[in-house]
Amino acid sequence: MEVCSSDVPVADRFDWWCELTAQDLVPTRFAVDSVADFRTSARQLELGRLTALVLECSGVRSVVRTHHLVQRSDPEWWELMLVLEGSYWIEQGRNRACLEAGDLVMYDTSRPYESGAIRGVGDTHSVMLHLPRQALPVPEQALRSLVARPMPSRAGAGVLMARFLEGLAEQATVLRRGVTDRLESAAIGLATAFLAGLTDTECQIPPQTRQQALLQQIKTFVFGNLHDPDLSPAMIAAAHHISVRYLHHLFHEDGRSLGELIRRQRLERCRADLADPRLINRTVADVGAQWGFQDAATFNRAFKAAYGVPPGEHRRRIADLRRTSHSSVGNRLTGRPVMTR
Repeated sequence: MEVCSSDVPVADRFDWWCELTAQDLVPTRFAVDSVADFRTSARQLELGRLTALVLECSGVRSVVRTHHLVQRSDPEWWELMLVLEGSYWIEQGRNRACLEAGDLVMYDTSRPYESGAIRGVGDTHSVMLHLPRQALPVPEQALRSLVARPMPSRAGAGVLMARFLEGLAEQATVLRRGVTDRLESAAIGLATAFLAGLTDTECQIPPQTRQQALLQQIKTFVFGNLHDPDLSPAMIAAAHHISVRYLHHLFHEDGRSLGELIRRQRLERCRADLADPRLINRTVADVGAQWGFQDAATFNRAFKAAYGVPPGEHRRRIADLRRTSHSSVGNRLTGRPVMTR
């Protein structure tokens, strides 16, 4: 689901948003300096029992959740938020965190909180993961100690948590419902491992959850190293301090082999680059090499087996479709004034 203030007349946008957020499962109250400067968009992703929200706002001074609003509606969520753009502060209880782009923070929907832009009124962009209390096998008292405190997002499990949330935000417009449903276990496993590590409660986490979190860490590592021609089971296992045998066992339990995952992801990256008009001067062989296919013939065979046509033919078809589309748009606009806003 997606909503955007650009679909609403400027004079009505803030009232529309206030009415929308008042009806939310986590009702909040927004404050702005200028109604005319207010803009927002929100996209919600369903991840099984979980929900993620990608939120962009401009012109917001503060957001408040009062005792009264908590009593009105409380889904009992832990909110894990990654700041993508802008500067935030958030207060809950006696804790206060000041956050910049790339920072992680958590807060509790069952208690009042207040947040806002550090520099008065500004543009902010964030992604939030709504985690039901019953979904996290981490002691609640331990989690309460983490609210409204900056969390490590540039080392260890924090990097993986931040990358996962960033990936949700980047792919929010293209992820299909069936895919997002399958992300539930990965999100819970990764969040559990991350939060348990911060609270020294790893020993209380079920083995299956720890295994799922490790698998997600490995996949994140693989996705970040697809360009490396030396990416191999031995390299991946060593980076995660496990045996190659156990590495293959993890992927067997997941239903897809490690080799299949690497090959499919590399081909998807190649297909995207071949369709990118900005990379038209890069040869097909160079595109393949960029994503780990060092032999052009091997790349051609793998691409054709996956998509039914060689990579060069795929690029030509995309270019032809683009030219046809542009020509069609030009014909429709001929003789008509061009309107801009």
